[in-house]
Amino acid sequence: MPAQRTTPPPQLAARSGPAPDRDDAGAGAKPVRFGALGTSSFGWRRVLPAMSDCPQTELVAVGGRSPERTQRFADRFGCAAASTEALLERDDIDAVYISLPPSLHGEWAARALHAGKHVLVEKPIATTADEARAVVALAESRDLVLRENFMFLHHPQHDAVAAMIAEGRLGGLRSFRGAFCFPPLPAQDIRYVPGLGGGALLDAGVYPLRAAVLLLGPGLRVAGATTRVRRSDGLDLSGQALLVSPSGVLASVEFGFEHTYGSCYSLWGAGAKVTVDRAFTPPAGYQPELVLEEQDHVEKFTLPAADQLSRSLAGFAAAVAAGGAAADPGEARWRQDAIATMELVDAVRAQAVPVTVEG
Repeated sequence: MPAQRTTPPPQLAARSGPAPDRDDAGAGAKPVRFGALGTSSFGWRRVLPAMSDCPQTELVAVGGRSPERTQRFADRFGCAAASTEALLERDDIDAVYISLPPSLHGEWAARALHAGKHVLVEKPIATTADEARAVVALAESRDLVLRENFMFLHHPQHDAVAAMIAEGRLGGLRSFRGAFCFPPLPAQDIRYVPGLGGGALLDAGVYPLRAAVLLLGPGLRVAGATTRVRRSDGLDLSGQALLVSPSGVLASVEFGFEHTYGSCYSLWGAGAKVTVDRAFTPPAGYQPELVLEEQDHVEKFTLPAADQLSRSLAGFAAAVAAGGAAADPGEARWRQDAIATMELVDAVRAQAVPVTVEG
């Protein structure tokens, strides 16, 4: 039976994804003044409370379609209420946080950029790769920060995995497996509405796809896919995809909202395998545990807890304070990886073999 050892976390090496957030960049600078575009449940529960508490950000106004709902948000967070169009015209906001249905992400990100605002948009950045390329090109032409709020990318547990790869702990990489699945949603949830960008691929599948881009680098291509689709309208409820990297690393991803909860990935090399549980949604107080399995022993690395949402907001604010988003290599990587993820989404859609279910 392999021996088990618990050891301190590995030293962090240069990560394979975007540059680490510059949380201390622009120290002493004024907070980034945000306007929140959309009155989503996720914004109410998670993002806007964190934005109000973050020293680097200030919530100035909320814009929504329903005056009553918008005013309820404004009353809770002590900010102004506005229509969606009027929000972009305000000269007292520097950046816009977008939490509208996915089908509106690309359009309203473009509107905000045209208005001269930096943009933090909930994932996915758009619903197609062409739309993602257009909004990225616009951000670059106006030298504005554009990021998806993929919060998991800001958790240092992924830096620890990148360090293991860089240090050769796994040997030559052979495969990646990632999954993000959770139970069915309430029937009225917008993720069940195809016209609003619903479906499991855009909601859950983008997470393991984005993790594969982060850890395996650019150039991934889809080798095959299958999806379980609802008979009534073809909405994808779950699916799987097979990918391959330019260096020959094989990857498989699984996603869906008709499962018990699961959020994990693993990297298997010639010398060892590392597994990350709670990879995409670790609570702020959760201490991640990386499990490294080798032929004759198992090591468990317990890492410090981290609030990935607060780190996402602080990192975005630091990028705004630093300026020069168009030329900054780290910001360019955020934008390039957003496009790469949507290219994979398009390829999964195109190649998926549908399995019809009642749903």
